[in-house]
Amino acid sequence: MTSASPAASLGFVGRPEAADLDDALVQRVTDLCDRGDADVEAGRFPEAIEKYEEALTQVPKPVYAWKVTAWILTALGETYFFDKQYAAAVNAINEAFRCPGAINNPFLHLRLGQAELELGNAGRAKDELRRAYRRAGEDLFKGEDPKYFDLIKDTLDDENE
Repeated sequence: MTSASPAASLGFVGRPEAADLDDALVQRVTDLCDRGDADVEAGRFPEAIEKYEEALTQVPKPVYAWKVTAWILTALGETYFFDKQYAAAVNAINEAFRCPGAINNPFLHLRLGQAELELGNAGRAKDELRRAYRRAGEDLFKGEDPKYFDLIKDTLDDENE
């Protein structure tokens, strides 16, 4: 795993900023998420999940109104995916889609498609992986198991005709 999350490298919702939330809250959420990120890097997925879930409890209600919620849920969904908890990954990513700015994020569609495929939902997986491809191209699939791109590559020519 790399030190920068794929979501961050795609310019997705970043860390919370003081302009959006109270400074003390920003610091608490950022600290929890940084610690969660470190746990992910070390392969301590259950510990990371605890930190991301705790970070979510810090976000003011309604939680889906804040971009930071999408960022936390994205990290949570990715961690569940790495931990092979695919149903939980799907749930977290679908929750992230309820937040501002998340619906067209290619990374979320990629992870959702991957998790759906791992759950045996090939049709849903293809839909999500094609959405990811249409939004970010083949580069998004670099570093991922080739089976995900292989699932859709034969259908991409059909879309371009």
